[in-house]
Amino acid sequence: MQPKHRFVLDEPEVPFELTILYQDANIIVVDKPHFLATTPRGMWYRQTALVRLRKHFKEPQITPAHRLDRLTAGVVLFVRNPELRGAYQMLFQEHRVTKVYECLAPAKPIIRPKTGTIERLNPPAVFPLKRRSHIVKDRGRLQAYEIPGNVNAETVIELVAMDGNIASQGDRRYVLHPKTGKTHQLRVHMNSLGLPIKGDDLYPEILEPDYADFSEPLQLVARSMSFIDPVTGEPRTFTSQVTLG
Repeated sequence: MQPKHRFVLDEPEVPFELTILYQDANIIVVDKPHFLATTPRGMWYRQTALVRLRKHFKEPQITPAHRLDRLTAGVVLFVRNPELRGAYQMLFQEHRVTKVYECLAPAKPIIRPKTGTIERLNPPAVFPLKRRSHIVKDRGRLQAYEIPGNVNAETVIELVAMDGNIASQGDRRYVLHPKTGKTHQLRVHMNSLGLPIKGDDLYPEILEPDYADFSEPLQLVARSMSFIDPVTGEPRTFTSQVTLG
C-alpha cells in the first residue's frame, strides 16, 4: 500500500519550534511558526506541523481541523480523537470560529481597489473599514485575484495604535477580522488597498523564493481563535505569542 504523503529527503529544516498552547484528550492547539506548513504538500513533509505533532505524540491519527498558509504564523487546531474529527472540522466549515489576525503593512493612504467595495465603519476616519470583493484562486496559479461579481470575501481591517519601533521602519500594525475564508483573502485584500503585507512574496508581485532563507517572514499572524467547544460546550479562546517586526 502506497503511503499517503510523499517523503522528501532534501527539504530544508525549518529552524523554529512548534509551540503547544493547549492539549486534552480530544484536541491539540499549537502556535505555528512562520515557514512551517500545516500539512504535507509539494516539497514539504517532515517540516510540517502535522508530521511534527504525530512524531512528538506518537499518534498517527492526529488530523488538522483547518489550515494556515505555510508563510502565516499563529494558532492552529488539531484533533487527536478520530471520532470527534468531524465535529471540530465543522466549526470551521460552518464559520463558527472567530479569528483575529495581525499584520504589518505600509503606513500610507489607501488606494481605491479596481473592484469590490470599501465601507468606512467610523466615518470620516478611514479605519476601521470593511473590504468586500469576489476572490478567485485557480488551480496551478500562485496568486489569487479579484474579479467583478457577487461578494464571496469580506474582511474588517483596523489600524491600531502606533508602535514606535515599527513606525520607524515605515510600517503600521493592522488587525484583520476575516468574515469569510477564501484562499489568500487577507493578503489579497490588503494588497488591493495598496497596503501589501510586509514580507509577502506573492502580492503585489511574485518573487522567486529561497526555501532555505528564513530571515524575512511574512508579517502576518493568526493572533487568536475563539469558539464554543462542540464536545464540552465550553467557550475556548487561544492566543498566539508569535511577535511581528
